[in-house]
Amino acid sequence: MPKRISIATHLNISELEQVYRQAKDGVESRQCQIIWLLAQGKKTEEVEEVTGYSRTWIYGLVKRYNESGISGIGDRRSENQGANTLIDDIHQARAMRCS
Repeated sequence: MPKRISIATHLNISELEQVYRQAKDGVESRQCQIIWLLAQGKKTEEVEEVTGYSRTWIYGLVKRYNESGISGIGDRRSENQGANTLIDDIHQARAMRCS
């Protein structure tokens, strides 16, 4: 039988619900809902079904929340600067001239 996910007690269940209900955007709201549901003792399978998030993603979110508290919640895509370009500007300009 798999172990249940453990949620750090940064906030109690009613505080988590309040944060979830007051979230300003959809990503933050859904992530708070996931933590709130798990803190209530819901199984990961139930949370997956309700939220549409995968087990792997839920585990990653829980890890962030357990390490950083509520500041670990939210949309992190804007912090991703992407990969370095494969060619520098000079080579890219040369390639554009040749095409």
